[in-house]
Amino acid sequence: MSRYLNVAAYRFAVLTDLRDLRSQLLEACRDWGLRGTILISPEGINLFVAGPEERVHRLLGRLRKIGGLEALEPKFSWSDHQPFRRMLVRIKREIIAFGVEGINPAVHTAPRLAAKTLKQWLDEGRPLVLLDTRNDYEIKLGTFEGAVPAGIDHFRDFPDAIRRLPGDWKGRPIVTFCTGGIRCEKASPLMEREGFQEVYQLEGGILKYFEECGSAHYQGECFVFDQRVGVDPALGETDSVVCHACQTPLSSEEQQDPRYEPPHTCPYCHKTPTEKRAATIRIREELLNEIIEPLPGSRPYENRRRLKIPGKYDRLTLGEFTQRALPHLPEEYWRTACESGRMIGPEGLPMTLDHRVRAGEQYVHVLPGTIEPAVNAHIRILHEDEALVVIDKPAPLPIHPAGRFNRNTLQYLLEVLYAPQKPHAAHRLDANTTGVVVCTRTRHFARQVQPQFEAGEVEKVYLALVHGQPVEDQLTCQAPISAGPGELGSRRIDLEDGLPSETRFQVLQRYANGTTLLEVRPLTGRTNQIRVHLWHLGLAIVGDPAYLRTGQLGDSMTLAKGEPPLCLHAWKLSFRHPLTNERVRFEASPPEWASRIWPSTGG
Repeated sequence: MSRYLNVAAYRFAVLTDLRDLRSQLLEACRDWGLRGTILISPEGINLFVAGPEERVHRLLGRLRKIGGLEALEPKFSWSDHQPFRRMLVRIKREIIAFGVEGINPAVHTAPRLAAKTLKQWLDEGRPLVLLDTRNDYEIKLGTFEGAVPAGIDHFRDFPDAIRRLPGDWKGRPIVTFCTGGIRCEKASPLMEREGFQEVYQLEGGILKYFEECGSAHYQGECFVFDQRVGVDPALGETDSVVCHACQTPLSSEEQQDPRYEPPHTCPYCHKTPTEKRAATIRIREELLNEIIEPLPGSRPYENRRRLKIPGKYDRLTLGEFTQRALPHLPEEYWRTACESGRMIGPEGLPMTLDHRVRAGEQYVHVLPGTIEPAVNAHIRILHEDEALVVIDKPAPLPIHPAGRFNRNTLQYLLEVLYAPQKPHAAHRLDANTTGVVVCTRTRHFARQVQPQFEAGEVEKVYLALVHGQPVEDQLTCQAPISAGPGELGSRRIDLEDGLPSETRFQVLQRYANGTTLLEVRPLTGRTNQIRVHLWHLGLAIVGDPAYLRTGQLGDSMTLAKGEPPLCLHAWKLSFRHPLTNERVRFEASPPEWASRIWPSTGG
């Protein structure tokens, strides 16, 4: 069986002509069949290389001929296989990343402490602090008895870590150590600069200590940065491995843990399905924050609004269609749009108002320089799986593009967030209503969820704060609601031609200011149903800009961002999950207007 000599070495020295040196070393190592990594920088060299013994020594002889590297002192160990996959020579700003100006080990470093001297001090029980400057994941495999970890994930964090050390340590003897000594070359002089008066560094690090002193005063093994992962005090390769997913070193015992499923998980990165969903949601919400800052509709853009012709408008002129389907905009508006080429037909050509439309055709209304009103886009994701996205909708935020809103809508934001998927809301909430919204991620799942809403199989519970105080604690309203929109798009009670509608109310709390907090259960799903029924009962919702407490219709259906809220909240929702067919329940925490005056909403 072939044996490979492993060499680890570093030297701080002033090096120049790095590009030429890199080419020479890479060519030589490849010619000699060596593998590993050599880092060169203006401050020196750091290397981990393995290969046949004679060829490793040939490399060391070549390096010692370079000015400043004459005293290069390597550490050796043996392996029965090549621990490196390839040969790399890289130019770096530093041979060990630290990022602290003014630390130059080639000029000054703290006193070095020989391995045998440290063992003697430990044998004698001399009072000192052993400071492990390595990363926490390295320390996990082993360290000196009683050593204090720096508590870092990367060596760049060391400067902050030493500022957290106890102040009385500045007068105590401190011995720093790491794998091979290179990190201590920078850590120790920095500690001196920070006021620590007696700082030493273990010369050659743990590997040199193993070579000269074995396992005395050391527990476990030493993490190394090659395929061996860990070496024991005899410098032999151990059974430790590194998790491919999270890069945590694992002992042989930890590899027996059922959560170790290479290459996917280990005991340190394994997550339950619930934990995985929570982690995914955190990432989604971080991405959402980037999408909404600034709001996508706050920057001028060309809005291309699509108008599909329903069957009932077949063969009308374009002018007749716009007046009947979009009566809130005058004929002159559409004439100007046509004359300026901003009404595009199915074949991509500008249209005139006398053009006759056909059912199913799609026209495009071009709105250049569109800037949309501000909304509250701080969506909170309550649940996510392969079928559903359930969110807690803030207000004001329209769900679908309409009127002045296109990009500043829930639908647009979710399409950007989940691209290339296009989650679609399975039901509606008014722009100013907050709370639970269920979205399906594909049409397949939409066909399983939306019919539940249409059939009244979904249990919906709202919270509403209303003006007035009903005599009874329980109320039901079955007044039919108009099928079509009226002024401002509002709905009204229509006893003759209205659609059957039913809403049940439960008083939760009455307040001294004359308002009442209600639990609301709509059994049908008409547009504005809760608002219209409460208005009909003389219990207008606090903050409603349309259905006023005076019994009159207001001048707007929605509120602008920053105005007092509409006090209506979609609190709970229950339905059959499309994947399991089991009933699931989602809840959005009550908003401030409910939680502040009614501290507990119960179960």
